[in-house]
Amino acid sequence: MQALRPLPKEAREVLDAVGAPPRLLVHLALVHEVAFELIEAISTAWPGFPIDNHAVLVGAATHDIGKAIHRDELHGPGRLHEQDGPAILRQHGFSEDLARFARTHAQWAGEQPPTIEDLLVALANRIWVGERIQRIEDAVIARLVDFSGEPLWSVFARFDEILLVILEGAGQRLAIYTRIAADENKPALN
Repeated sequence: MQALRPLPKEAREVLDAVGAPPRLLVHLALVHEVAFELIEAISTAWPGFPIDNHAVLVGAATHDIGKAIHRDELHGPGRLHEQDGPAILRQHGFSEDLARFARTHAQWAGEQPPTIEDLLVALANRIWVGERIQRIEDAVIARLVDFSGEPLWSVFARFDEILLVILEGAGQRLAIYTRIAADENKPALN
């Protein structure tokens, strides 16, 4: 796997400011990488499809920032990070438009209607490790059909191919994450 793309400057600054642990940083970097791949592939397959690339990339790079204060949610279930994440980002100067991803990455269905950016961050957050969520994929496909006027089956087939290519890297991404998480849990030698 090639080197991961650097996180957006404002994302890196806020993650440093809140003391995000290595496990969280690597997760966010991997989701950011997948979000970049999604944007690039969609833009190639459907030129002119309107996506706020910056919002998606910042959202992917900060969506779990609430886990910097709710650290038990780094390795277990919990929703407190979704509740507190947007406030952390707003406290560090992020607009509501960018802070919302800390909530919508998991609660995208509650947005009426969810933006394509919400859907892409939610999708990247799932497929980085090989998990597919048909409801998210269907919502993205519906937007692509509306934009392109192409038949549903055609858009489905092309979008599925995009996802299959991205999913090929899931094992490598999980290995990177697991290695960082394992190093984080090693006792310090004194």
